[in-house]
Amino acid sequence: MKRKIQITFFLVLFSFGVFAQGDRVQGVWLTENKDSQVEIYKTSSGEFEGKLVWLEEPLDDDGQPKLDKENPERSKRTRPLLGTVLLKDFTWDAGAGEWKNGTIYDPENGRTYSAYMRLENNNTLKIRGFVMGMRFLGRSTTWTREREVRD
Repeated sequence: MKRKIQITFFLVLFSFGVFAQGDRVQGVWLTENKDSQVEIYKTSSGEFEGKLVWLEEPLDDDGQPKLDKENPERSKRTRPLLGTVLLKDFTWDAGAGEWKNGTIYDPENGRTYSAYMRLENNNTLKIRGFVMGMRFLGRSTTWTREREVRD
């Protein structure tokens, strides 16, 4: 009986560790071009999302907030880029050591791609967007962890 309790206790502790691993992606990330920051967070449904929280140049030539002009949905073309959710629906796969089944939105061309993410180390996040369900048909970007949102 004592042995069963020890095994159960170990399994419970191990499962908490596996779930905590998935939470490591949360935080503020500087994009590869170093011109924007994305905050990744866990939703109430347990999936991970990321929204644009800082732009090096948040205003257009007229001094107005930059808009999501390339969005394929006309109604969204007048919304500010700042605050736009770029990453959606990612789930942690402990076996693969990655967040998968998500999408990444590219506001520069208005397209959304299937994507997965993987930490190379605690401060480096590799994201790969791809098309037609084929991971080899796509492109990767590398983001760097930041301590806080820039001013």
